[in-house]
Amino acid sequence: MGRISVGTASWTDPTLLESGWYPSDVDTAEKRLAYYAERFPLVEVDATYYSPPAERTAELWAARTPPGFTFNIKAFSLLTGHPTRVNALYKDLRPDTDKKNVYPDDLPPQAYEDVWSRFLTALDPLVSAGKLGAVLFQFPPWFTIRKDNKQYLLEIQRRCAPLTPVVEFRHASWFDGDNADETLMFLRKHELPYVCVDMPQGHRSSVPPVLAATADLAVVRFHGHSTKWTSRDIHEKFGYRYSDAELREWAPRLRELAGEAERTQVLMNNCYRDYAQDNAATLAALLEDA
Repeated sequence: MGRISVGTASWTDPTLLESGWYPSDVDTAEKRLAYYAERFPLVEVDATYYSPPAERTAELWAARTPPGFTFNIKAFSLLTGHPTRVNALYKDLRPDTDKKNVYPDDLPPQAYEDVWSRFLTALDPLVSAGKLGAVLFQFPPWFTIRKDNKQYLLEIQRRCAPLTPVVEFRHASWFDGDNADETLMFLRKHELPYVCVDMPQGHRSSVPPVLAATADLAVVRFHGHSTKWTSRDIHEKFGYRYSDAELREWAPRLRELAGEAERTQVLMNNCYRDYAQDNAATLAALLEDA
């Protein structure tokens, strides 16, 4: 069985800071990251989806964590075709528009290329420190199983090389009927790591909890089962605490998945108060006991 790392998708969420998970004297960004890194070997940075990271920030992340610690970085929204706030773009690349949100086609070709290069370059300090795990590309619900979308997955892989992109879908077409085998075969053929998800079902963005390794890295993200998945309030959407019984059911499934990959990453994305940290610690203990 390959190595399993467990972590969460945030260490700075305001509700986490209010929850008391951090001791009162752990009151700076530096202390909080160090405290988190003492307890988990892995973290996912979701803030980079909303605004591309600065290279100096990546330098600080690398400096403030111990050897062997791993950061997964969520790709900037523009790179996955999501609507992107104009003021989130690099200042010199912002198009002259009255729109609040833009898409890749709204930018001149060279500006789009520059977004890609600057985003990836900003990760260099993590790469140099051996602390970059993967770059998460989470696609929108309208990213369906089509030939041109498959080609974009290969384009992402080419652009990111030698970094490791991992892909998460949010449309059921990728796993409808025979499409499930087609999707997994395509990813395996190109050694693209697939992100398995546990999430609410019955929505436009719902993907079934298919566990499969398509490369030497397997990733699982736990989004919870909130009854308010369509809420615009991110804490209502992800505010779900897994029970110990639910996590016990997942442990053998995760061990089986780890048998198919060299490395397996498990990330709790139910980021509300200390839910993710508490569930991650419980799950890590269950996997360690086994």
